[in-house]
Amino acid sequence: MFMLDTSKFRDAKYAKALVKEIKHLARPSKIRIVHICGTHEDTISSHGIRSLLPESISLVAGPGCPVCVCAAQDVDMAIELARQGHIIATFGDMMRVPSTSSSLVKERANGADVRVVYGVTESVEIAKAHPDREVVFIGVGFETTAPTMAAEISRSPPGNFSILTSLKIIPPAMDLLVNLEGFAVDGFITPGHVSAIIGTNAFQPIAEMYRVPCVAAGFEPLDVLESIRMILLQKKEGRAESENEYTRVVHPEGNLAAQKILDSVFRVDDAPWRGLGIIKESGLFLRKEYEAFNARLRFSFPPTESIDIMPGCRCHDVILGIADPSDCPLFGKRCVPDNPYGPCMVGHEGTCRIRHEYHAV
Repeated sequence: MFMLDTSKFRDAKYAKALVKEIKHLARPSKIRIVHICGTHEDTISSHGIRSLLPESISLVAGPGCPVCVCAAQDVDMAIELARQGHIIATFGDMMRVPSTSSSLVKERANGADVRVVYGVTESVEIAKAHPDREVVFIGVGFETTAPTMAAEISRSPPGNFSILTSLKIIPPAMDLLVNLEGFAVDGFITPGHVSAIIGTNAFQPIAEMYRVPCVAAGFEPLDVLESIRMILLQKKEGRAESENEYTRVVHPEGNLAAQKILDSVFRVDDAPWRGLGIIKESGLFLRKEYEAFNARLRFSFPPTESIDIMPGCRCHDVILGIADPSDCPLFGKRCVPDNPYGPCMVGHEGTCRIRHEYHAV
C-alpha cells in the first residue's frame, strides 16, 4: 500500500527558509491572501502558520466549507423528508448543522431514520437493502465530491433512491469575493482537492480579469508556505496567473474523466449559499434526464420560510472572510462544537470549529 512520506513537507529548516523569503517579498502595505478550503484552514491553524508571517500579510478563510454554505432551505428539506418517514443518508458533518428550527441529529433523536454514510455508494446499498422504503441521500459538497454522485446516478440506482443536491462550485464564490465592496483580495490560495478535479486552468480567468494571483496548494505546512511565496513573487513581478504548487496531484487541465461525468449528469444554475444569498451559476443540479432521482421534484414540501443565520450569529461574515470567529460574541460561549449555534462551528472544515479546536484566535 502506497504511503506518502509527509516528513519532507514538514521540514523545519526548509520552512524557516521559506518564511525568510516570504518576509523578504512582503510589502510594507497590507496584503490579503484568501484561501477557499477548510482543510487549508486546518493546516494553517494547527501548525500556527499565521504566527510565522509578517504582520503585513493577512491569511483569510473564505467560503471553503461545503457544510457551512449549505443553505438552510436545503437542510429544512432534508428534515422534512426525515419527518415524512423516509430513510435519510448523509455525511457525518451534516448531522449537527442547525437549520431554521431543528437539525438532523435532533430528528434522529426523535425517532427519524437518519443514517451517517461515507458516500453516495453506501446510500445506494441501503436502498437496495430496503426496497420498500424511500432512501434520500443529502448530496453536499464542491467539485470534489460531486463526481462520485454523478457516477452513481449514471449507473441507474434502484427506483427507491433519490438525491437532494446541495452541490456548489468554487470559482463563482471567488468572483463574489473579488467584487465584495471594501474587501480587497490580493491573492487566492485555491483549494487542492477542487483543483485536482477542475484544474488550475479553471482559475486563470479570475487571475486575468481581476489581476489577482491564484496558486493551487496542497495541505502540508510547506505547501501553504510555498503557495504564499508564489503569490508574493507574482505580485513583485507584476504577474497575475493561475499557478500550481500542488504538482504531485493537480494538473492544469484537471481530471477530464471526472469533468465529463459531471457535465453529463449535472447542469449549472444559480444556487443559494448560506448567509451569502444566491450566487449566479454556482450550483450543480440534476439534468432533466435524471429527474427521477431528484428529491426536490419527487417529494412534496410544505411552504417554509427558512432562516439562514440566526440572531446574533456572524457565520455569514466568517464565511465571507470579513470577520474572524473571535469577532462573534457567541464564539466559544453560546456556540461550541458540541452545541453549535451557527454552521461554521459544525463541520471539520468550518472556520469556527477549527479555530476553537486549536485555540487559534
